[in-house]
Amino acid sequence: MADYEAILKGKYPAKAHARKVVEYMRSKNKDVSGVLYLEGQKTKMIEDNDGEAPFRQRRFFYYLTGCSLPDSYLTYDIQSDKSTLYIPPIDADSVIWSGLPMSAEEALSLYDIDSVLTTPEITSLSSSSIYAIADQVSTSVSPVDTKLLKEAIEECRVFKDEYEVALIRKANTISTLAHTEVLKRVKNAKNERELEAVFLERCIANGCREQAYHSIVASGTAAATLHYVDNAKPLNGKLNLLLDAGGEYNCYAADITRTFPISGTFSKESRQIYDIVLQMQHVCTNMLKAGALWDKIHLTAHELAIEGLLALGILKGDKEEILKARTSVAFFPHGLGHYLGMDTHDTGGHANYQDKDSMFRYLRVRGNVPAGSVITVEPGIYFCRFIIEPYLKDPAQSKYINTEILDRYWEVGGVRIEDNILVTETGYENLTTAVKDVDEMCSIINGGS
Repeated sequence: MADYEAILKGKYPAKAHARKVVEYMRSKNKDVSGVLYLEGQKTKMIEDNDGEAPFRQRRFFYYLTGCSLPDSYLTYDIQSDKSTLYIPPIDADSVIWSGLPMSAEEALSLYDIDSVLTTPEITSLSSSSIYAIADQVSTSVSPVDTKLLKEAIEECRVFKDEYEVALIRKANTISTLAHTEVLKRVKNAKNERELEAVFLERCIANGCREQAYHSIVASGTAAATLHYVDNAKPLNGKLNLLLDAGGEYNCYAADITRTFPISGTFSKESRQIYDIVLQMQHVCTNMLKAGALWDKIHLTAHELAIEGLLALGILKGDKEEILKARTSVAFFPHGLGHYLGMDTHDTGGHANYQDKDSMFRYLRVRGNVPAGSVITVEPGIYFCRFIIEPYLKDPAQSKYINTEILDRYWEVGGVRIEDNILVTETGYENLTTAVKDVDEMCSIINGGS
């Protein structure tokens, strides 16, 4: 493993990304030439307010610039391999409040760009073939194509280079500090929002000012809600906490989930479910290498879930019949994982949300996973009444579920364990170091090191 801090001392490889995007475009149309044109996100004001809305750079623009400045533009001349970044000029009124903006000289030294001009100079752009992204053109530029560039960037983003992996490593390292701090504080916390604040503080203090997504801090039965957003309920009387949270470092995400006992000791039922999910994650992660079929790995996760729930008596009957009936979807309704990068649910997964097979409908990645991709492995087992009760009312499904034993598990809520995995030619590398061993987690919760 290369030292990611040493790698990050260099520039974000924007030119290499531009060349890769052009190569993809030419694989679709060998005559591609002219100029790539991209616009950064505009400064937006909060509605009915004189304050600016939180800024989030457009990922397409960032991929070819590494630039997080708002109101900027990029042109990349395919023939000459020349990239030009256009940044806002000095606005005297703005300087009074915000200070001097980045200069062209500073931008040239900071970004992997050949030339830096100011945005008014974009009017001089002329080319017979301009490739842009639909609904992201605000100037007088007239693109010849508004589809191919977007497709090319989305597909190229699947393959992470060394610099991008280093960014994800750093996001994971900082997020692990935050996850660990939550473990240290959970036993004495009063409610979910306290723990969300703990996570945010550690991320911001260590360099992840932005979050990759809104944290899920779900206690007790709330953990059965996959994207729980309340984060405000009291912890008293609850068995477990599911923490799904990740910081964002320079536009790259971590996405980590851990489930642990609030008291520092798992209940019998909670530990049983945790061990099943941990095995699901272990086996499925070990199946990863370049070319592995993600659909098959997801299917394996369901087979393991069925075996585990049969062993506990929650499910009953023949394993193959249960698999064919898709009864396990009641307990594991989401996909095994997704690509990770600049977006938490990153591009290029080719999901099919119209799939009539309930086991694969929410699978965000379909097909073979390539070397260089970063993917999450996040199996889970949940006890959500809203999802499970329709199965209990369906005779074709209820015959496989033992309601008497199921009743012992509702308070477990849900267990999910999620790591961020770099796929290699021969296997994988786990970029996530947050503790998930039960003894280690409980030791931290109970005041150990």
